[in-house]
Amino acid sequence: MKTAIKFSGFTPDTLQFFAELEENNYKPWFDEHKLIYEQQVLQPLKALAAALTPFFASVDSQMDFRPVKLISRIYRDIRFSHDKTPYKTHLWIAFQRPFQKQSSEWMSFPGFYMEIKKDGSTYGMGLFEAQKKVMDRYREQVAYEPQQFRKITAGLVEKHHFKIEGEEYKRPLKNDLDEYFQPWLQRKGLWLTKSIPVSDILFSEKLVPQMEKEFALLQPLYEFFVNVCE
Repeated sequence: MKTAIKFSGFTPDTLQFFAELEENNYKPWFDEHKLIYEQQVLQPLKALAAALTPFFASVDSQMDFRPVKLISRIYRDIRFSHDKTPYKTHLWIAFQRPFQKQSSEWMSFPGFYMEIKKDGSTYGMGLFEAQKKVMDRYREQVAYEPQQFRKITAGLVEKHHFKIEGEEYKRPLKNDLDEYFQPWLQRKGLWLTKSIPVSDILFSEKLVPQMEKEFALLQPLYEFFVNVCE
Protein backbone atom coordinates (compact mmCIF):
# COMPACT_ATOMS: atom_id res chain seq x y z
CA MET A 1 0.00 0.00 0.00
CA LYS A 2 1.33 3.43 -0.97
CA THR A 3 1.87 5.91 1.83
CA ALA A 4 0.05 9.19 1.31
CA ILE A 5 2.38 12.10 0.66
CA LYS A 6 1.93 14.95 3.12
CA PHE A 7 1.37 18.37 1.58
CA SER A 8 4.34 20.61 2.33
CA GLY A 9 3.54 23.39 -0.12
CA PHE A 10 4.08 24.07 -3.78
CA THR A 11 7.52 25.20 -4.94
CA PRO A 12 8.80 27.95 -7.23
CA ASP A 13 9.36 25.15 -9.75
CA THR A 14 5.59 24.55 -9.79
CA LEU A 15 4.93 28.08 -10.99
CA GLN A 16 7.94 28.07 -13.29
CA PHE A 17 6.63 24.94 -15.00
CA PHE A 18 3.39 26.72 -15.94
CA ALA A 19 5.26 29.83 -17.10
CA GLU A 20 7.49 27.78 -19.39
CA LEU A 21 4.62 25.60 -20.60
CA GLU A 22 2.78 28.72 -21.68
CA GLU A 23 5.72 29.52 -23.98
CA ASN A 24 6.32 25.92 -25.11
CA ASN A 25 2.88 24.36 -25.34
CA TYR A 26 3.67 21.36 -27.52
CA LYS A 27 4.22 17.67 -26.91
CA PRO A 28 8.03 17.34 -27.33
CA TRP A 29 8.64 20.03 -24.68
CA PHE A 30 6.10 18.50 -22.31
CA ASP A 31 7.58 15.04 -22.73
CA GLU A 32 11.02 16.41 -21.84
CA HIS A 33 9.62 18.06 -18.70
CA LYS A 34 7.11 15.40 -17.70
CA LEU A 35 9.08 14.38 -14.61
CA ILE A 36 9.04 17.99 -13.39
CA TYR A 37 5.28 18.07 -14.00
CA GLU A 38 4.75 14.87 -12.04
CA GLN A 39 6.98 15.87 -9.11
CA GLN A 40 6.40 19.63 -8.86
CA VAL A 41 2.78 19.95 -10.04
CA LEU A 42 0.80 16.73 -9.90
CA GLN A 43 2.28 15.33 -6.69
CA PRO A 44 1.64 18.44 -4.55
CA LEU A 45 -1.83 18.81 -6.06
CA LYS A 46 -2.66 15.25 -5.04
CA ALA A 47 -1.26 15.88 -1.57
CA LEU A 48 -3.27 19.09 -1.21
CA ALA A 49 -6.48 17.37 -2.34
CA ALA A 50 -5.89 14.59 0.19
CA ALA A 51 -5.16 17.10 2.95
CA LEU A 52 -8.36 19.05 2.27
CA THR A 53 -10.60 15.98 1.91
CA PRO A 54 -11.40 15.58 5.65
CA PHE A 55 -12.49 19.21 5.83
CA PHE A 56 -14.77 18.90 2.81
CA ALA A 57 -16.15 15.58 4.05
CA SER A 58 -17.35 17.50 7.10
CA VAL A 59 -18.90 20.15 4.84
CA ASP A 60 -20.79 17.71 2.61
CA SER A 61 -20.33 13.94 2.78
CA GLN A 62 -22.08 13.55 -0.59
CA MET A 63 -19.22 15.13 -2.53
CA ASP A 64 -17.28 12.91 -4.93
CA PHE A 65 -13.94 12.28 -3.20
CA ARG A 66 -12.42 9.94 -5.78
CA PRO A 67 -8.96 11.33 -6.64
CA VAL A 68 -9.70 11.10 -10.36
CA LYS A 69 -12.60 13.52 -9.82
CA LEU A 70 -10.75 15.94 -7.55
CA ILE A 71 -7.84 16.93 -9.81
CA SER A 72 -8.13 18.35 -13.31
CA ARG A 73 -6.28 16.74 -16.21
CA ILE A 74 -3.51 18.70 -17.87
CA TYR A 75 -4.53 17.48 -21.32
CA ARG A 76 -6.96 19.79 -23.12
CA ASP A 77 -9.89 18.52 -25.15
CA ILE A 78 -9.11 20.19 -28.48
CA ARG A 79 -11.62 18.35 -30.66
CA PHE A 80 -14.01 21.29 -31.00
CA SER A 81 -11.66 24.14 -30.12
CA HIS A 82 -9.93 26.65 -32.37
CA ASP A 83 -7.08 26.65 -29.85
CA LYS A 84 -5.13 23.46 -30.57
CA THR A 85 -2.51 23.81 -27.84
CA PRO A 86 -2.54 20.42 -26.12
CA TYR A 87 -1.97 21.35 -22.47
CA LYS A 88 -3.65 23.51 -19.85
CA THR A 89 -1.45 26.21 -18.35
CA HIS A 90 -3.18 25.97 -14.98
CA LEU A 91 -4.62 23.09 -12.97
CA TRP A 92 -7.12 22.88 -10.15
CA ILE A 93 -8.67 20.72 -7.51
CA ALA A 94 -12.46 20.73 -7.12
CA PHE A 95 -14.83 19.41 -4.48
CA GLN A 96 -18.39 18.90 -5.69
CA ARG A 97 -21.26 16.45 -5.64
CA PRO A 98 -21.70 14.31 -8.77
CA PHE A 99 -24.21 15.47 -11.36
CA GLN A 100 -27.68 14.25 -10.46
CA LYS A 101 -30.59 13.37 -12.71
CA GLN A 102 -33.81 15.18 -11.88
CA SER A 103 -36.91 14.75 -14.04
CA SER A 104 -34.84 13.41 -16.98
CA GLU A 105 -32.40 16.35 -16.77
CA TRP A 106 -28.86 16.27 -15.41
CA MET A 107 -28.39 18.85 -12.68
CA SER A 108 -25.12 20.25 -11.37
CA PHE A 109 -24.36 21.19 -7.78
CA PRO A 110 -22.27 24.01 -6.35
CA GLY A 111 -18.61 23.29 -5.82
CA PHE A 112 -15.39 24.56 -4.28
CA TYR A 113 -12.16 24.89 -6.25
CA MET A 114 -8.54 25.95 -5.94
CA GLU A 115 -6.41 26.65 -8.99
CA ILE A 116 -2.62 26.88 -9.32
CA LYS A 117 -0.96 28.80 -12.16
CA LYS A 118 2.20 30.71 -12.99
CA ASP A 119 1.27 33.82 -11.02
CA GLY A 120 -0.17 32.20 -7.90
CA SER A 121 -3.54 30.74 -7.07
CA THR A 122 -7.24 31.49 -7.16
CA TYR A 123 -9.95 29.73 -5.21
CA GLY A 124 -13.63 30.00 -4.54
CA MET A 125 -17.07 28.44 -4.55
CA GLY A 126 -20.24 28.73 -6.55
CA LEU A 127 -22.69 27.55 -9.17
CA PHE A 128 -20.24 27.17 -12.04
CA GLU A 129 -22.39 25.11 -14.42
CA ALA A 130 -25.85 26.02 -13.19
CA GLN A 131 -28.83 25.35 -15.42
CA LYS A 132 -31.20 28.27 -15.98
CA LYS A 133 -33.92 26.72 -13.84
CA VAL A 134 -31.46 26.37 -10.95
CA MET A 135 -30.61 30.07 -11.16
CA ASP A 136 -34.32 30.91 -11.37
CA ARG A 137 -34.92 28.85 -8.21
CA TYR A 138 -32.00 30.56 -6.54
CA ARG A 139 -33.38 34.04 -7.27
CA GLU A 140 -36.81 32.97 -6.01
CA GLN A 141 -35.28 31.71 -2.78
CA VAL A 142 -33.32 34.93 -2.24
CA ALA A 143 -36.52 36.94 -2.80
CA TYR A 144 -38.41 34.66 -0.38
CA GLU A 145 -35.92 35.06 2.47
CA PRO A 146 -33.79 38.15 1.70
CA GLN A 147 -32.73 38.82 5.27
CA GLN A 148 -31.45 35.28 5.70
CA PHE A 149 -29.49 35.60 2.45
CA ARG A 150 -28.08 38.96 3.57
CA LYS A 151 -26.98 37.36 6.84
CA ILE A 152 -25.28 34.48 4.98
CA THR A 153 -23.42 36.75 2.57
CA ALA A 154 -22.67 39.72 4.84
CA GLY A 155 -18.99 40.55 4.82
CA LEU A 156 -17.92 38.10 2.13
CA VAL A 157 -17.15 40.92 -0.30
CA GLU A 158 -16.52 43.96 1.90
CA LYS A 159 -14.71 42.32 4.82
CA HIS A 160 -13.21 39.14 3.39
CA HIS A 161 -12.58 40.50 -0.13
CA PHE A 162 -14.20 37.78 -2.21
CA LYS A 163 -15.19 38.86 -5.70
CA ILE A 164 -18.64 38.05 -7.13
CA GLU A 165 -18.31 36.63 -10.62
CA GLY A 166 -20.46 35.12 -13.36
CA GLU A 167 -21.82 36.35 -16.68
CA GLU A 168 -24.23 39.22 -16.15
CA TYR A 169 -27.48 39.68 -18.02
CA LYS A 170 -27.34 42.49 -20.55
CA ARG A 171 -30.78 43.64 -19.44
CA PRO A 172 -31.22 43.66 -15.66
CA LEU A 173 -33.82 41.25 -14.33
CA LYS A 174 -36.65 42.96 -12.50
CA ASN A 175 -37.01 42.37 -8.78
CA ASP A 176 -38.13 44.23 -5.67
CA LEU A 177 -34.94 43.87 -3.65
CA ASP A 178 -32.59 46.70 -2.75
CA GLU A 179 -29.21 47.49 -4.25
CA TYR A 180 -27.28 45.11 -1.98
CA PHE A 181 -28.80 42.10 -3.72
CA GLN A 182 -28.36 43.12 -7.35
CA PRO A 183 -24.79 41.83 -7.89
CA TRP A 184 -25.99 38.49 -6.49
CA LEU A 185 -29.06 38.27 -8.74
CA GLN A 186 -28.15 39.61 -12.17
CA ARG A 187 -26.06 36.66 -13.35
CA LYS A 188 -26.46 33.51 -15.43
CA GLY A 189 -24.08 31.69 -13.08
CA LEU A 190 -22.64 32.79 -9.77
CA TRP A 191 -19.41 32.17 -7.91
CA LEU A 192 -17.10 33.91 -5.49
CA THR A 193 -13.34 34.00 -6.04
CA LYS A 194 -10.23 35.24 -4.31
CA SER A 195 -6.56 35.23 -5.29
CA ILE A 196 -3.29 34.35 -3.60
CA PRO A 197 -0.31 36.07 -5.25
CA VAL A 198 3.09 34.42 -5.32
CA SER A 199 3.97 34.40 -1.63
CA ASP A 200 5.38 32.25 1.15
CA ILE A 201 1.99 30.74 2.04
CA LEU A 202 1.88 28.91 -1.31
CA PHE A 203 5.17 27.21 -0.50
CA SER A 204 4.18 26.10 2.98
CA GLU A 205 2.13 23.39 4.68
CA LYS A 206 0.30 26.32 6.32
CA LEU A 207 -1.65 26.67 3.08
CA VAL A 208 -3.96 23.83 4.20
CA PRO A 209 -5.34 25.44 7.40
CA GLN A 210 -5.46 28.79 5.62
CA MET A 211 -7.63 27.33 2.85
CA GLU A 212 -9.86 25.53 5.33
CA LYS A 213 -10.43 28.85 7.08
CA GLU A 214 -11.25 30.60 3.80
CA PHE A 215 -13.56 27.85 2.54
CA ALA A 216 -15.36 27.78 5.90
CA LEU A 217 -16.39 31.39 5.26
CA LEU A 218 -18.19 30.18 2.14
CA GLN A 219 -19.86 27.14 3.72
CA PRO A 220 -23.17 28.84 4.69
CA LEU A 221 -23.62 30.10 1.12
CA TYR A 222 -22.68 26.66 -0.22
CA GLU A 223 -25.42 25.13 1.92
CA PHE A 224 -27.88 27.73 0.62
CA PHE A 225 -26.95 26.77 -2.96
CA VAL A 226 -27.30 23.04 -2.22
CA ASN A 227 -30.79 23.56 -0.84
CA VAL A 228 -31.71 25.34 -4.05
CA CYS A 229 -30.36 22.49 -6.18
CA GLU A 230 -31.93 19.60 -4.26
